[in-house]
Amino acid sequence: MGWNPADYAEHAGFVPALGAPVLALLAPQPGEAILDLGCGDGVLTAQLAAAGADVLGVDSSAAMLAAARAKGLNVEVADGQALPFHARFDAVFSNAALHWMPDQQAVAEGVFRALKPGGRYVGECGGFMNIAAIRTALRAVLKAHGYSPESGGGQTYLTAEAFAAIHQAAGFAEIDARIIARPTPLPGGIRGWLKTFRAGFLDESGVPEAARAQVIDEIETLLEPVLKDSAGNWSADYVRLRWQAKKPLQE
Repeated sequence: MGWNPADYAEHAGFVPALGAPVLALLAPQPGEAILDLGCGDGVLTAQLAAAGADVLGVDSSAAMLAAARAKGLNVEVADGQALPFHARFDAVFSNAALHWMPDQQAVAEGVFRALKPGGRYVGECGGFMNIAAIRTALRAVLKAHGYSPESGGGQTYLTAEAFAAIHQAAGFAEIDARIIARPTPLPGGIRGWLKTFRAGFLDESGVPEAARAQVIDEIETLLEPVLKDSAGNWSADYVRLRWQAKKPLQE
């Protein structure tokens, strides 16, 4: 998935804006070493730094990291499924990133290694049944045109129980994971959302540029009765997985 920082800022500004409850759950303290896993363009990383924490942001997108560096943040390229850190951080924070990482066990084990004993892991991502209507419409239109969409669309949306089991196996304790339904307004409409979040999916499904306008038109038509209100406002059927967990003081 190739990320465009300008598109993200225009059509996905709600993502960091809705991260405030997760930041509050983390409660960053001055002087803490915190890893922001999947930091993107650094909007929430900057808020962690403003709280006085010593923050390192990591992401797999060089373009998004360039936007974060432009904010004066300390960031570097890293694969969340192969984190290279060992007992370095007091806390790991992640918002709207974990569902883009297919190997959830590897992520959990890497975060566990990265934390100091007693460290905490707090975050939120897409949960089970996230954007179910959008994903169904997208797949239906692609299949009707003879394309072969990948089964998962590049994302993994776990139940709270599955998340807890993975993290317990990685060594975490005091795991609190819960599913939260959160219908989310889309100021740029469904077209803007598809442009930002599903361009890579259309690439992988083999949709040529010349056919995309028609595909998006049909997806929009399918979703309009479900996700567009009488005033013309679009919302996405977001479902979030929110968690907190701790690395025991002694393993």
